[in-house]
Amino acid sequence: MKNIIIASTSTVHGSGFLEYIMDELEVLFKQTEEIIFIPFARPGGLSHDDYTDKTRLAFEKINKKVKGIHEFNNPIEAIQNAKGIFVGGGNTFVLINQLYKNNLISILQDTIHAGTPYLGTSAGSNICGLTINTTNDMPIIYPPSFKALSFVPFNINPHYLDPDPTSKHMGETRETRILEFHKFNSQPVVGLREGSYLHILGENIILKGSFSARIFEHNKPVYELSSSSNLNQLK
Repeated sequence: MKNIIIASTSTVHGSGFLEYIMDELEVLFKQTEEIIFIPFARPGGLSHDDYTDKTRLAFEKINKKVKGIHEFNNPIEAIQNAKGIFVGGGNTFVLINQLYKNNLISILQDTIHAGTPYLGTSAGSNICGLTINTTNDMPIIYPPSFKALSFVPFNINPHYLDPDPTSKHMGETRETRILEFHKFNSQPVVGLREGSYLHILGENIILKGSFSARIFEHNKPVYELSSSSNLNQLK
């Protein structure tokens, strides 16, 4: 049975790395002492080692050990044997390119569907949807495919931002970009605001956190879903 947390971000304003969601993570990873971390997204070009060290420090607060996927001789076996998996944020194109390059897409799908708990933040959340086409990231590398892990039957837009009526910025809003996406694609898109996350348990998808989510369905008016809402109806 799937047990997944899809979080918009790893850090909310005024808190440390993963701090705002740590109570949930203690429950998510309660059956394991070690978490396999996938640092491939490399925010700001951070090295795999430095990103893993940062993650290791965060999980020490709940007495969990962290080992980076790049530290294993056989990444496929590491995922197959993992008792908990965390995929961090950064650039989604870089992340999914590395997952394809290391033949980890289908292994991750099989492992997570079998019940290994999974945490994704930012880019690690983007890959939980049907495709990565609603990421905010620049396509700085060209992956073999935009198809993602499909843990949920929709796309995700982490770090969703509402228009600021006081801003002088004249570029497109997030809502405009997602509506453009729906001119060529039909799957729903969930705009996850900072501090919000989805918890998937089996086939049940619940919105949690401090804010509502912005829901985009093809050829339908955009609407809001409040925290604690069920998203199972999105297909």
